[in-house]
Amino acid sequence: MKNISKISGLIIFTITILSLLGCKEAANEILIWTDPPTEADTLYQNPLFEPDLADPTIIKGNDGYFYAYGTENEWATGITRLIPIVRSKNLVKWEYIADAFATKPTWKTEGGLWAPDVVYSNGTYYLYYSFSKWGDSNPGVGLATSTYPYGPFTDEGKIFDTSTIGVGNCIDPYFIEVGSGRNIKRYLFFGSFMGIYGVELSSDMKTIIGEKFKIAGNGFEASYIYPKDGKYYYFGSSGNCCEGKDSKYHVSVAVATDIKGPYYNNNGYDIIEDGIEGKPFLVGNQGVGWVGPGHNAQIVTDDHGRDFILYHAIDYNNALLPNDATRRPLMMDEVIWVDNWPTIKDNVPSNKLKTAPYFE
Repeated sequence: MKNISKISGLIIFTITILSLLGCKEAANEILIWTDPPTEADTLYQNPLFEPDLADPTIIKGNDGYFYAYGTENEWATGITRLIPIVRSKNLVKWEYIADAFATKPTWKTEGGLWAPDVVYSNGTYYLYYSFSKWGDSNPGVGLATSTYPYGPFTDEGKIFDTSTIGVGNCIDPYFIEVGSGRNIKRYLFFGSFMGIYGVELSSDMKTIIGEKFKIAGNGFEASYIYPKDGKYYYFGSSGNCCEGKDSKYHVSVAVATDIKGPYYNNNGYDIIEDGIEGKPFLVGNQGVGWVGPGHNAQIVTDDHGRDFILYHAIDYNNALLPNDATRRPLMMDEVIWVDNWPTIKDNVPSNKLKTAPYFE
């Protein structure tokens, strides 16, 4: 790999720029990313992107790039990213390109834009997002749309909030489409430590059909459901995401034969019961330097059939941003299927050179 260190490929730029897509000037902002991809990118090492891309979601755009989106955060003093967007050709080398929003939506008066989920349908990119503050009594989920994966996104307003959907802490949206033709169904899952729920959406991607349903108890947030071989694998994060180096955030997995559940762990227990988690999937380890891994993005399969999952984690020795918020860089590890369960080697984030995904 062509880079200064010949190991990590990371170059630190202290930059004062206008973004490629016209974002405002960023004074004294430090961004850390990798060189442009080359055919020699056969190895990678965590982290993929710094300083922060918390609660990531990923999609492959029609232009051939992968785009990842993260929670609003202050990357440098006075510079707040309103759902930052980064892109990559190969999942290894990423660059910041824009924020999804130039200004915050107006349907709520205070709070942050958290935990986006982006999907593509019928020529449009749909960005679901949480609008909330810590301890919010009425958080909600909104929707924005764009013709392009890099935006700009136009806010379409609120889909629901706690007062209308009847679920506390209704954040962390995740959209999934199942079936085909006349049997197609669209679901939006959501919730954070007050139960995980789903609702069906109409073809306009925002109107609720029918009643909400519950799939998991009070121990989860950051829902992701992966269909495979006629089953649905539920990935949920537990613990506190944002306690810096003391974070005990982690991910577990449960499985169902129907998207509405029931979802069982490897011991046969239904995770709808409070206190029951799934099979352990990803945990922090101070010894490898990474703690609090979680809020994973979608699984991406490379052109050799290998599965990779993106997520955020906390550098134990560099755990805070300038505003003392928890610093959560973008990470990636390979998913290995063992006895029909997804696993990551040793269940901990990797900290050494690993074989990179392969794309033609």
